[in-house]
Amino acid sequence: MSVKQIEATILGQSYVLACPPDGAALLTEAVAIVDREMSAIRDAGKVKARERMAVLAALNLAYQRAELAAQQAALPPAPPAPSSAHDDGSIDVEALIRRVDAALGDDGHLL
Repeated sequence: MSVKQIEATILGQSYVLACPPDGAALLTEAVAIVDREMSAIRDAGKVKARERMAVLAALNLAYQRAELAAQQAALPPAPPAPSSAHDDGSIDVEALIRRVDAALGDDGHLL
């Protein structure tokens, strides 16, 4: 499997990141989320060190993910959705996100 490289910017710092050829859109979205989170921490003015901003952003995002997982665990199990899998058996992440967004309704969206 070949690897694609994308250039990303987080807090004005450029990074060259590797990802699978079909993962560039998801990685770009992840970069945007991390940049927004770190920018919000920086803009709050209480943290100056980039490393501390990164750790706090990672903790915030991990907490949000854990919170979402807890909410999903509280939902009744959904019937298997054939549209969430590709012919090769891999998971269609975007289809899963749409299902989660539909389950969350007006409470918010996953991404």
